[in-house]
Parts: sequence; structure tokens; C-alpha cells
Amino acid sequence: MKKHFVEFLSPGTFVSETTVKPIKKWDVDEAVKMARGIKERHGATPYGFRFFTRERGAGDLDSKVVKTGGIYFLGGKILTLAQVKARKKAGDGILISNMECNKIERVIENTNSWRVTLPFRDEDTLLEFTP
Repeated sequence: MKKHFVEFLSPGTFVSETTVKPIKKWDVDEAVKMARGIKERHGATPYGFRFFTRERGAGDLDSKVVKTGGIYFLGGKILTLAQVKARKKAGDGILISNMECNKIERVIENTNSWRVTLPFRDEDTLLEFTP
């Protein structure tokens, strides 16, 4: 038995708020439509989502995650370390330090809900999105 899911990610206080919903297949357009109906605590709405697939064999007691994908960000702006430094924005010191110490090449800033800044990895995708 195999089932597909989409996990919606919204800004939270210390970690992202998440909502998981079943989906027939890994369908980006369908997930974007579903994202518009998600609302978390304090009115936070998704900054992105990711797909995963769970599977259970005949002899398995419970299912396990067998496939995951990168994050599809619902809008935002991708910035390199050089771009973050060049903009000379007050309060970027910690971001710059974190990027340098953790060797993060790119971050994404998303403001379609509460502002969130996260690493942007090669497996991630930036979608055009209007909240």
C-alpha cells in the first residue's frame, strides 16, 4: 500500500507550523490550490510545501516514508551571501554569521504571511505565487 501526502509549512514561533494532507499524486498545481485554504496559529499561512510518500508492505505493522521531495516555496526572493552583505540591512548580522558558519550559499526570504528566512537548497523550487 502506498499513499502520497503534502506537508504545508507556515511560519511559527520557534519552528515551522505544519499541516499534512493526503494528495492523489505529487501535483504542484493541486498543492498550491490546497495551500490557499491552510491557516495556522496567529493567522500564519504557508510559505511552502513538500511532498512525501508513505508505503507499507504486507508484513509491515506501520507505514514508513519512502520518498520525499524538496520544498516548493510560495513566492519569495532568493539571496546569496554576497547579496545579503551588499544590501547592508540593519539586523542582517546574525543572518550573515549563520550563512558563513553553516556554509549556506543561498537563502530565501518569504513574506506572504509572517516573514521567514530559510536556506534555499538545490532540491528546492521557487514558485511564482500571489497570496
